[in-house]
Amino acid sequence: MSGLALRPPEQVMRLDRLGALHQCRLSFMRTLTRRMAAEGWRFSRPMFEMDARGVGRAVYKVETGARVYSMVAFAHDLPDEDRSDRVIAEAWDATFTLFDGTPDAADLARLEANVPRQEAGRISERELALSRANRSTRLWTHVVAALASGRQPDPAELARVGYLMRTTAVYGSGKFGAADYATICVRPEFSAPFQVEMLLVYLIRSFVRDLVNHMARARGGAQAAALAPDLARALGIGNATGLGMAPFIVNHPVLFNNWIAARETALARVCARQTASAAERTMFRDLFARFEEVLESWRSDHPVQRAKLADLRADYAAARAVVAGPLLEGAEPWARLMAWADGALSLEGQECLASLILEPFGALVDDLTADMADPGEGTFRLNGSMTIGAARAQLAQVFGWAEARDWDAPEEVARLWYVSAEKLEPRLAERADEPLEPYEQPLAPGREAARAARDLALWADEETLAAFLLAHPEHRRILRRVQMALEAPYGEIRDNTIHAEMLPLDMLRAKLSFFGATHFDPRSDRWLRIRMYPGAPYPEELTHENCDFWVYPERPA
Repeated sequence: MSGLALRPPEQVMRLDRLGALHQCRLSFMRTLTRRMAAEGWRFSRPMFEMDARGVGRAVYKVETGARVYSMVAFAHDLPDEDRSDRVIAEAWDATFTLFDGTPDAADLARLEANVPRQEAGRISERELALSRANRSTRLWTHVVAALASGRQPDPAELARVGYLMRTTAVYGSGKFGAADYATICVRPEFSAPFQVEMLLVYLIRSFVRDLVNHMARARGGAQAAALAPDLARALGIGNATGLGMAPFIVNHPVLFNNWIAARETALARVCARQTASAAERTMFRDLFARFEEVLESWRSDHPVQRAKLADLRADYAAARAVVAGPLLEGAEPWARLMAWADGALSLEGQECLASLILEPFGALVDDLTADMADPGEGTFRLNGSMTIGAARAQLAQVFGWAEARDWDAPEEVARLWYVSAEKLEPRLAERADEPLEPYEQPLAPGREAARAARDLALWADEETLAAFLLAHPEHRRILRRVQMALEAPYGEIRDNTIHAEMLPLDMLRAKLSFFGATHFDPRSDRWLRIRMYPGAPYPEELTHENCDFWVYPERPA
């Protein structure tokens, strides 16, 4: 597939475009559900010990064929006034861990003493991830009351919220003592990024459904109903995500490059197709029509997101006639569709179509998921023999936009990133308002690049980078990133991450789109809520036929 026309990083890696990305068939949730179905993973619930208040513990077991994993869940009776989405919370309605193997009685006792305490507890390398969740209080109360009386809850109320519980964190990759990713990435089921976390959330969704049914039976007895399968299937798991996630894509440039490069390569492969078969056109048009259900259920009160949704709805209306028309019957249909979108639609509409046109082409693009991890993370070695002339040229190619900015202007450096001492989470401050510069994190590569360019300009082209760095070791980090960009061209954001008008939401959405999240709903410019797995089959329903397109709801008859 060499020679494909990929969109250039200068176009793709702008924050406003990254903040318009949508889930696609390469997203991590869908990668997982396809694998689970293809490999025939077996699921069971060996333990469900809950009292009438919904307090107790449960174990959900997964057998992959080669290994066994167990989600251990603890449910609590949390007073309404203690329920919070803030990362500083100390109590939750439910807490979870994904355990490597089958826990015995001693394991369960140890986990029960520690998992409900989350960061304050002690977990081991046998635990692969840690999470906690809170009920959506009013909807939970409504659903339990309705089921207890023998009737189904109001579908409109379910659709409005979209989930019965939302997680406030899903921690993996060695955090708080959990197994380090390097120790498990050699397992095929976890070779793609974030598969541990996605598996835990998938199992949490089953637990939430089972718990609400249990509490309804405890209240209503024999007359109680179980949540109807179609209503349960439409519900996802909510998630409240804040600034802690945003710097990830700056701190992992090669990994983020691999995500973006996979999507861009997939898009280029599809756009290189000379014709579209009848089956491909039919599938695309069907999923395009089904996306309207996602769009209709996607709401937000945040002004930025409301404007984006207005653009997307207008884009969808404009695209409907084009998708139904003769364009797809002609030569190079997908390239022509994307060229039309670039000139006619907002970034939201462009990136929505970019995701949708991948859908009929699993056989063509799904292999790219194998290259989305970064097995050599942290091992890149700076080449000190590079000449100053070559370093200057490469820096200008990647960070030319930054060299052109006035970094003495207050608006260019209005923000700074630091780490909260209380929760060890990244935070964003207004530079002029808080005396935090001594604690500033290196999360402004553009500013670093401009400073390096200024000093490089004083050196002769034939000098080596090694000599320069002996004199200027402060530039080693950014020049290492510049060299990494030779191999990872999509690893650098081509925008100022400390500008006064920078929206952290753009970074959050970029990362979450690769998770497979939908229904982005900002609650401020620094945190948002999403849905995970809405429409997905539950473990007992999962088949090869329904493991992939669940993200697009079936249209009502």
